[in-house]
Amino acid sequence: MGKFIQVLTSAGTKEDAQKIAQSVVEKRLAGCVQVVGPITSTYWWDGKLETAEEWLCIIKSRKDLYKELEKTIQQIHPYKVPEILAVPVVEGNKSYLEWLDGELWKSNQ
Repeated sequence: MGKFIQVLTSAGTKEDAQKIAQSVVEKRLAGCVQVVGPITSTYWWDGKLETAEEWLCIIKSRKDLYKELEKTIQQIHPYKVPEILAVPVVEGNKSYLEWLDGELWKSNQ
């Protein structure tokens, strides 16, 4: 079960979030991306407390694809230091995970 991950990243506009989603799904680095928002993020940046409206991407993928997924997000993302966090999937609907695995890039393709 530990081969699947969800990767989170946030973007400042819905358009940027959709661009990330489209790219990683087209490259089969993700089987699905949900874009949620707007959300409000509060954080420290350059020594100042900031609050910004953002759009959250919840990316469904596999652990072996993480490095390429991270690289792709960094190439597209407009932020200097984008949030890119991978969370392991510890359990899931077997049928869904089989579907997800079938939609992702395979190294033997």
